[in-house]
Amino acid sequence: MPTHSTPDCLLNPRSVAVIGASDDPGRIGGRPIASMRKQGFAGRILPVNPNRTEVQGLPAYASIADLPEVPDVAIVAVPASQVQGVVEALAGRGVRAAILFSAGFAEVGGEGPAMQAAMVAAARRGGMRLLGPNSLGLANLHNGFIGTFSTFTGVAEVRAGRVGIVSQSGAYGSHLVVSAMEAGVYPSSVVMTGNEADLTVGDIVRLLVDDPNTDVIALYSEGINDGDGLVEALQAARAARKPVVMMKVGRSEVGGAAARSHTASIAGDDAVFSAVLDELGVVRARTTEEMLDIVRLAMRGVFPADNTLGVITVSGGAGVIVSDVAEELGLPMPEMPAAAQARMLEMLPICSPRNPVDTTAQFINDPSLITPFTEAMVSEGGYRSVLGFFSYAAASPAVTETLLAQLGKVRERYPDRLYVLVARGPAEMMARYEEAGFTVFGDPTRAVTAIAAMGRFGRVFAATAPAAAPQLPPVTLPAETPTEAQAKQLLAQAGIASAPERECRTAETAVLAAREIGYPVVMKILSPDILHKSEIGGVLLDVRDEAAVRSGFETLMERARQAAPDARIEGVLVARQLSGGVECIMGINRDPTFGPVAMFGLGGVFVEVLKDVVFHRCPFGEDVAETMIRSIKGAPLLLGARGRPVADIAALARTLSRLSAFAAAAGPRLQSVDLNPVFAMPKGEGAYAADAVIEINSCAD
Repeated sequence: MPTHSTPDCLLNPRSVAVIGASDDPGRIGGRPIASMRKQGFAGRILPVNPNRTEVQGLPAYASIADLPEVPDVAIVAVPASQVQGVVEALAGRGVRAAILFSAGFAEVGGEGPAMQAAMVAAARRGGMRLLGPNSLGLANLHNGFIGTFSTFTGVAEVRAGRVGIVSQSGAYGSHLVVSAMEAGVYPSSVVMTGNEADLTVGDIVRLLVDDPNTDVIALYSEGINDGDGLVEALQAARAARKPVVMMKVGRSEVGGAAARSHTASIAGDDAVFSAVLDELGVVRARTTEEMLDIVRLAMRGVFPADNTLGVITVSGGAGVIVSDVAEELGLPMPEMPAAAQARMLEMLPICSPRNPVDTTAQFINDPSLITPFTEAMVSEGGYRSVLGFFSYAAASPAVTETLLAQLGKVRERYPDRLYVLVARGPAEMMARYEEAGFTVFGDPTRAVTAIAAMGRFGRVFAATAPAAAPQLPPVTLPAETPTEAQAKQLLAQAGIASAPERECRTAETAVLAAREIGYPVVMKILSPDILHKSEIGGVLLDVRDEAAVRSGFETLMERARQAAPDARIEGVLVARQLSGGVECIMGINRDPTFGPVAMFGLGGVFVEVLKDVVFHRCPFGEDVAETMIRSIKGAPLLLGARGRPVADIAALARTLSRLSAFAAAAGPRLQSVDLNPVFAMPKGEGAYAADAVIEINSCAD
C-alpha cells in the first residue's frame, strides 16, 4: 500500500478538472459541474472535452495538456479503456489527486485487475493519489465541492453538518446520505471509495479525523483491503475523541461472497472483525437506522465513561422495555438512593421511585413534579444518562412548554449529562426539544441502544494506554510444520510452559521416560504429518504402569500405521498427566485482514458447542490478556465459582500474552497455533500447554 499521505486538497480543492465533461447536467460527466455550481463551489472548474469549447457555460479545454493551470483534483469520467492514458497525463502535469468514476477494473475480473494495477503504478510514479476506480466520488458540503455523480443533492435538502460519511459502495453510500439527512443527520463530507485501488477507507477515515468540520464518522464497509491502515486511522480517531460508527456487512458466508465480488475486497472473519472494532472503540451498527441513531446522539459530544441510566416514565410498560434492553447491552441502571425514593413517595404516593421511576400520568398533570423528580435523579441518583419516556403526551402544546421549561432547568444545572426523550408528535414539535438539547427517539429500544453506545465511546476515550507486549528474541520457524515436541520447544523459548515430557522412539525408552516423569502419564503419537492425534485414537490417557506403557506404545504405532500409512512416525511422546486444573484453549490464526489474532476460551463443550471464545489482535500485554480471560461467559469457572479453587489467572494471562508476542515475532509464515488444552492450575501453580500444534505457511514470504 502507498506510504505517502492523503492530500487535504481531495476535500478542499482550489481548482477541479473534469475529464470527460458533458454539457448535459444529467450525464455522469455533467452532474459534478452542475452540482458544484448549484452548491456555490468557489474554486475554479476546468472542463476537458475535445469536442466542445464550452461546457455548461464554462470554457472547455481539448486536453489535459491544454489546461491553463495544474488543478488540485481531477474527476475522471471516461471509459475504462481510456483511463490509463488520462491517469498518465494527469500525473505528468503534477495533479495531486484524481477521482475515478470509471468502472470495469478489478471488480469485473478478467483483464480488469491488471488494468487497475497499471493505472495505480502510473499514478504513483507521478505522486498522485487515486479515489476509485468504480467510485461515485465525494462531496464536501462545507465548501460546495461536489465531486460525485450521485443524485442525492437533488433528492434531499443539502445542509452542511458535522458527520463524515464513508462508504465503499456508491449506491448504498448515496442511500445512506439521503437517509441521514431525512433523520436530521447532516454530513460534513461524503466519500465513496469504490475499488480502493489506491486510497482505502482507512485513508479516508484519517482524512476526516484531521478535518476540522467533522466531529463524528459513519462508515459503511463490505471488506477491508488494508487492515493496518484502517487500524491506524481508527487509533487516530480514538486519540482525537472522534467517535466512529461502522456498519460492516458480509457477516454471513453468502454476504461475504457478495462483498468480494462487488468491491474486490477481502471479507475476513467476522468474529475477528468485531473484536478489532471493540478494541479500537468503534461501535458496530447492525442496521442503517441503528447507525444513524448512534451518530445522532454522538453529535451531542457527551461520552460518559462511567455511564449509568436513569429512567423517568409515564408508562410502567415502557420502563420494563428499557430495563430489558439496558440489561442486554450491559448498561447499568442502579436503584435510586433510599432517601430520594422516600421523598418522591411523599410528593407522589402512587409513583414507583426505584429506577425506572414510574410517575404515571400524574407527572404530566402536575408540572411542579417535573423539576424535583428529574433533578433528584441527576443529583442524587448520579445517572450520567437520563431517559424520559413521555410518548405522545410530549406533543401537547401545553405539555411541551412545561417540559421544555422544567427539564431545561435541570439540563442547565447539569450540562455534562446525556438527556434523551422518547416522544411522538409533529416534526416541528420534536425539533423544539432537539434544539433545547434533548435528543428525541420514537422508540425506547432505539434510545437505549444509542445511550449504551455513548458509554462505550466514553470508556475507550478515557482508557489509559495498555501495557506493552513482551519483547521476545527473534523467532526462527522451521521449514515445515513441526511435531508437537518441536512446537513446544519453540514455544518454550517464548516463555510458554508445558508439562514435563520425553520423545521416545522405542517402548523401552517410553518406560524409562514414564518412570522418570512419574505416573500417571499421557502417551501420544509423534508425527509431523498427524496434527490432530485424538481423531485417530493417537492419545492415551491415565497410563499408570510399565505394562500399560509397553502395550500403549505398540497400540499407538499400530493405529498410526492404519490411519496414516504414509505419515512419518517419529515415535511416541510421553508426558506427565496434569490434574486439578481448568482446561482452556489458546490459539493464533493469521487473519487475512489484521494478521495474527489470538483466541482464548475454556476447553471442551465451551469452545466446541457454546463457542465461548474471545479474540484480540497480536501482540498485547498481560493486562489485555487478563481482560480477555475475564470477559468470557465461562470465566467464573476460573474465578472460584461453586467452591472451585481459583485458577492461576496471572500465569494464564502471562502465557496468552507471550503467545501473542510469539505470533507477532514469527512473521507471515506462521499460519496458526493451537494450544488445546492449556491447564490453568490453582492459583500460584502456573499454566501449562498440554498439547501444541503449529502450522507453517510454506508459501508466505
